[in-house]
Formats: sequence, structure tokens, C-alpha cells
Amino acid sequence: MKCVTRLLFVVQSLVFSLSCFATASEEVLTSIESRAQQLTDLSDRIWDLAEVGYQETLSSNALKDALVAEGFSIESGVASIPTAFVASYGSGEPVIAIMGEFDALPGISQAAVPVAQKIDGKKAAHACGHHLFGAGSAGAAIAVKEWLDRTETSGTVQFFGTPAEEGGSGKVYMVRAGLFDDVDTVIHWHPSSVNSADSSSTLANRSAKFTFTGVSSHAASAPERGRSALDAVESMNFMVNLLREHVPSSTRLHYVITNGGATPNVVPNTAESFYYVRHPNENALRDIWNRVVATADAAAMGTGTTMDYEVIHGNYSVLPNDTLARVMHDNLSRVGGFAYSDADKVFANEIAKTLPKGAYIDGRAIGIKPFEVGQRSNGSTDVGDVSWTVPTVGMSAATWVPGTGAHTWQAVAAGRTPIGHKGMLVAAKAMALTAVTLFQNQSILVEANAEFERRRGDDFQYEALLGDREPPLNYRRK
Repeated sequence: MKCVTRLLFVVQSLVFSLSCFATASEEVLTSIESRAQQLTDLSDRIWDLAEVGYQETLSSNALKDALVAEGFSIESGVASIPTAFVASYGSGEPVIAIMGEFDALPGISQAAVPVAQKIDGKKAAHACGHHLFGAGSAGAAIAVKEWLDRTETSGTVQFFGTPAEEGGSGKVYMVRAGLFDDVDTVIHWHPSSVNSADSSSTLANRSAKFTFTGVSSHAASAPERGRSALDAVESMNFMVNLLREHVPSSTRLHYVITNGGATPNVVPNTAESFYYVRHPNENALRDIWNRVVATADAAAMGTGTTMDYEVIHGNYSVLPNDTLARVMHDNLSRVGGFAYSDADKVFANEIAKTLPKGAYIDGRAIGIKPFEVGQRSNGSTDVGDVSWTVPTVGMSAATWVPGTGAHTWQAVAAGRTPIGHKGMLVAAKAMALTAVTLFQNQSILVEANAEFERRRGDDFQYEALLGDREPPLNYRRK
């Protein structure tokens, strides 16, 4: 009889818990829906600004203003970065953080139309959707804040305003400054062409600008007096391209020549190339990086020039957490996807003409991708360093027409349309529900932390791939 009574009590407790979460879910979803226009306006404002890494002053301020209006306290200029900030609300534990990005990409311009159309005078754009990232994450944090107040739940929700993800590694400096040390878990998302919450990883990444210095001379009358820095850049590039055959197949090597000289009739005395090197494993990346640096040394030696390089950024691969990812997937599934309106379909059909055949099917509802573990993206993100510091979970939301790639004009265009706005709200809802789940079921945090420690290993010591350099606040300035 005691066993029956105990079983009945467990069942009743479970029903009560599910009922409480169902009520909380409805309240959180209603909160975000009520702010849909506010979040849309905020994301469009940041889209219009299109400020590049570490220069996002107005975008950062727009997010801070929205959070201050909701009662969040703000710590600005953290980690020696003027546009980085931490917004906090509540007190006590657990401390659950939601991250938001807001930097644009240089060298791309596009209007919010379904054909390639530049905007005169605009030299940057949100080709990775970080305007939606920042606004959607802020919406999630505000919804969680309202739930904490309404339920008088103990705990703290934080919003981390993280600048310069695109090659600037803003989060790495925030990790290095210890800003995540007292956080129990971190939640984030990213714009995409699918709704997904897989337990997946990325590639580790390191970049640097290699500068060669030679001797200028008249390229026709006295070429023998010159020592061409451009020759050095081209020699390095040639050797790196040969190196591709002799590194693991999962390696990614890419570069641009950022300075190749001013005029053909002068032997260039300065030239510069900007390199990215990626690999799934941080230690393997370090070895490959040393080989790339060796090609630069050899290029300088062979051309009679000198070489110096500046590490611009470095990111760890994302450390997956299956425990948190399953919770995120369940909440994303609870939110569900969305259907295109007639106007959305017209826009999507035009975009589809520029995408791989079959990428988008007219009228398809944007659903939830089945859950998977063990996936890996070939991209990189400074979320990686956060994930090796605190248990972290992320998701993607379909803010772009299916088949759209990141860093494209098609992504820019969709990001300021209802397609982008609807995807942003899906992300805001799923993140807020995930935070509420963790506040209500703190045993999940214990389980997630145990997995986190197991994956890192007993001997893990964090060492930033970018070393001890200060934030490169001018890396996007011309």
C-alpha cells in the first residue's frame, strides 16, 4: 500500500510540474508575441546601421536601451571593449546567460529585395543575420525577466552583448576577463535557413595579418635595387597552396591580399595578406598554424624582405552538450516552425531563382529539423571559447529562404523581411522556454555540468588561441 501511495504521489507531482511548465510556456510565448513589433523594429534598426566589428556603438546602445527600459542593470565597456556589455536582472542562483551579437560584415551591400541590388554608399551589411541575433536574444532575456518577476522565482538572467564575432573574437576577450566564471549555463542562437537544435560542433580558427617589408625602386629603370614585398606575399600564398595537400583533409586555409602595392611601376616596399586557418582540434590547429608561419618566414628569406605578423583572432571549436541540446530541441519543437504568407512566397520564389535548384519548394512550411548528435559545421565562432568555459547550448532559426548560405546578399535581403522577423521570434521563444525549463528543473544543470566536465577532461587548461593580445579594436577600420 505504501508503494502505491508513493507512486501516486510521484505521478501527481509530475502532472503538477507539467501543468506548471505548460502555464509558464504560454506566458513566455505570449510575452514575446506581445513584443513582436518592438523586436522587429529593433532588429531593423540594427540592420540599417550595419556597423562592423568593434565599431557597433549605435547598435550596442540600441540593445542596451531596450534592456534598461525593462529594468536590467548594465555593465558597459567590459573586457576593455567599448561595445561589449553585460545586462543583468534578478538575484541569486542559478545564473542563466543569453548571448546576442550585432556586428555586420564589410564588403557587401544589399537592399531588402529578392534581386541583387546594392545600396549606394553602404559598405557593410548583415550577411550573417546578427541584427536578428541581438534583437531576438534580447527579447528572450526580457521574457525570462518577466517570468522571474511573475513567479517570484530566485535566480538571475543575464544578456551578454558580444561584439565583433566576425573575425574579431569579441567573446574570447570576455571569457579571458572572467565574465562567464559565475554563469551556470549560456544559451544562444544563430540565423540560418533551417530550424535546428542539434548537438554539434564547429572548427577551431586562428587568423593573422602577415606584413612584409622590402625596398622600393623604379620597376623599369632599377628593378635590381628593389626587394618586392608583393613577391613575398605571393611566395607565401604559393607555398600555403602547396601545403594544402599535406594537412588533414578537415583543415581549411583561406586568405586575401589586403595590400599588394599602389602602382605597377614601383616595386612595393610593403604588402600584406590576411590568413584564416581552421581545424576541428585546437592542438592540431596550432601545429598547422606553425607550418603556415614557416612559409611566411621562408617567403621573406627568399625575397630579401622582412616579415611580421599580428594574430587578429582565435576561436576554439564548440564543445557540444547533449543534455542541454535535447532540452533546447524539445522547446524548439514546442514552439514549432512557421508558414510563409503569400507575400513571403513571392519573395522566396524570386530568391530561389538564384539558389541551387530544389533548395526551396513553393509554399513549404518551415518546420523543425530532427534532432542529431555528432554533427560539425565547417564554420567557426567565438562561441567555442565560451562553451569550453561554461555549459553552452545553441540553435539555429530559419530567418533565410531554405538553401541560402551565410555571408551572401540573399541572407542580407531576407534579414529585413517578415521571413527574417518570424524566424527571429521562433528563436526568442525557444531560448526563453529553455531558460525557464532550466530555472524550474535545476537538476538538468547538474547533469549538463557533469557532461561538460567529462567532455573537457580532467587535464583541460584554457589558453586563448589569440594569446594575451588586447582586443583589435581597429581591425575593421580602413
